[in-house]
Amino acid sequence: MNPRIGVFGGTFDPIHHAHLRMARAFAAELQLDEVRLIPAGQPYHRDSGPHASPAERLEMVRLAIAGEPALRADDREIRRPRAAYTVETLRELRAELGPAAELWFLIGGDSLAQLSSWKAWRELFTLANLAVALRPGFDPDHLPSPVLDEWRARQVHDFSNRTASGTIRPLALPPLDLSATRLRAMLAADEAVDGLIDPAVLAYIRRQGLYR
Repeated sequence: MNPRIGVFGGTFDPIHHAHLRMARAFAAELQLDEVRLIPAGQPYHRDSGPHASPAERLEMVRLAIAGEPALRADDREIRRPRAAYTVETLRELRAELGPAAELWFLIGGDSLAQLSSWKAWRELFTLANLAVALRPGFDPDHLPSPVLDEWRARQVHDFSNRTASGTIRPLALPPLDLSATRLRAMLAADEAVDGLIDPAVLAYIRRQGLYR
């Protein structure tokens, strides 16, 4: 059987339970062999850089997913000395995995709405399938017209015909209402974050003095 690989990118600044819940749902709903969590090195689409260093964010991902064999940390983007583009990451993975591998890229509904501003965005569909995590109230009719056209043409709801690339599938499990921005503010204020972040990650944050 050809491998089924998921790609979940983000700044993970820090990684928290909403990220982990979505990674697990991604793996389960799409019956993936592995989900690769890829911390961004220099996100080109953000107004400001991450608060923790690339090495610290990678270590937090590793701590958070320890003991979960379906989840794997991938450091390819933080090793780049320049901004990381999704299309380049997917090109690399496609070259490594081969043309028959079933490759999925996880994206949020808010990012989907901005997809047409991404570098070589149409090429993404030649490299991978898109799994979309949608918050309640998402209305595809509000997507920009180029993305809406792709949504209508490529959306699937089942796996009667699994493909190596080129489809869009909404995930059934909606994201949790938790952001890294909110979590950083809570950490800075020394508020309790139990149940929001992995204990090993929280211990690392405190040892390193992050987000104060």
